[in-house]
Amino acid sequence: MSIATHIEDNYGKVSAPRTLVMQRHLPGPIERVWDYLTKSDLRAQWLASGEMEMQAGTPVELVWHHDKTTTPPGQRPEGVNAESRLPSRVTVCEPPHRLGFTFWSDSEVLIELKQAGSRVLLTLTHSKLPSRSMMVGVSSGWHAHLDVLAKRLAGEKAENFWDHHTAYKAEYEQRIPQNA
Repeated sequence: MSIATHIEDNYGKVSAPRTLVMQRHLPGPIERVWDYLTKSDLRAQWLASGEMEMQAGTPVELVWHHDKTTTPPGQRPEGVNAESRLPSRVTVCEPPHRLGFTFWSDSEVLIELKQAGSRVLLTLTHSKLPSRSMMVGVSSGWHAHLDVLAKRLAGEKAENFWDHHTAYKAEYEQRIPQNA
């Protein structure tokens, strides 16, 4: 696999039972990265659209169009829809440092940003995952999505989302312990 952001430190790690943590150093400034997390049109370029109020407790519907995330999109896996919708709720909103939201009804995502010189350290924690197979799936998804975010922030072209997602899924199947 050839992708500029594909380095060992980019892999998610199990930090506690049913909890995944990923970190990325991204081009700053922090306010720009925050915009890519919270503004629907920018978030749609790497993850999912959906208007988001900047207040904990407010609902948001995340809408994925993975085939539009990169050009070309790569080969979408069989059985995966072109569009996915996820009713969610903002759980933490502390601009421009912390954003949290529910993911399905069972799990939670917390994204923390810290300025690190001219770069921004993004730490994503996805907790309360219901199963190991879900951990493998969200690990590969977050990894591929964060690759696209890094490319967008660097002003580079992102390609083949689905091909990268599929390759990462195979890697995370090996990396995530069976008892995670």
